[in-house]
Amino acid sequence: MDREETMHHQPVSRQTHVPAGWQRRHFLKTGVQALSAAWLTGHRLIPADASPAQATGRFSLRYLLASCLYGYASLEEILREVRKAGAEAIDLWPKVHGNQREQLDTLGLERFQELLTEHGVRLGAISRYDLGPFRLADEIRLAGRLGCPVIVTGAAGPVGLKNAELRQAVRDFVEKLKPTLALAEESGVIIAIENHGSSLIESPDAMRWLAESWPTRTLSLAFAPYHLPQDANLLARLIRDLGEKIAVFYMWQHGKGCMKPMPLEDELLQLPGRGPLDFRPILSALKDIHYSGYSSIFMHAYPRGRPIRDTPALVTAHILEAREYLERCLTELA
Repeated sequence: MDREETMHHQPVSRQTHVPAGWQRRHFLKTGVQALSAAWLTGHRLIPADASPAQATGRFSLRYLLASCLYGYASLEEILREVRKAGAEAIDLWPKVHGNQREQLDTLGLERFQELLTEHGVRLGAISRYDLGPFRLADEIRLAGRLGCPVIVTGAAGPVGLKNAELRQAVRDFVEKLKPTLALAEESGVIIAIENHGSSLIESPDAMRWLAESWPTRTLSLAFAPYHLPQDANLLARLIRDLGEKIAVFYMWQHGKGCMKPMPLEDELLQLPGRGPLDFRPILSALKDIHYSGYSSIFMHAYPRGRPIRDTPALVTAHILEAREYLERCLTELA
């Protein structure tokens, strides 16, 4: 998000001697097909161990845990925290924010899949702001192999535009992105563009025009309140305008920012429930659009690559505190 640094398969009969490696590949392939069907047709993807709220149809959030919150901690260590933090899936980040995406390459796909299974976690997203939207081909293929439904990135294009010029620039961006989107659709992957500050898609108008130019469900938005006016009602209206075009929602407010050193308590004001932003209108809007994408409790530490707290247990404790605030807000809306 920073520009400054830039399943289940049919059993094999005993008479059919299928190599173990093929079975693993078959598992991954069928997982991709299941995820693709759920995400690309707009249906809610209910995990096998759905909560009672999900099972009964009451609106609830599907939490995604960003690996960069833990700095450069080991991927194995972070995976142990995902369920503790109340999340169902992990979002892998590369350097400089974290290095868990690089750790995946070191571990290898099979070992990584084993760790996901061991900890009951899904790979929900891969964040690749470093690659930008036009260099994602290899990452899309990797995500497809792992059954990862979303890649988050930023938009490329001129900045500072308004009105008709901005609208046309957004259309040009989407047109240029179509080969990437075609590959993503083949792989069962959604490309979610974040509304990053100082980028083409940074304003509510740009977000609406990206949604207006929507050529395929494979293109979606990663909605970051941090980069928008801190007006809960404005944010709620924008959520309702965008509707099903949102694939990832960052539970993240501006607070006192994240671009310079500051006391820890000031830095933590980015988290829900700590800063001044009221998330109740936001959650009400998400409920109104029947939002079923991922919700990521998020903040940035400064400098990047530092965990938001000194130990994984403390990081998880802060995430849980924010989650409890969001859940209290949801209870008020019920």
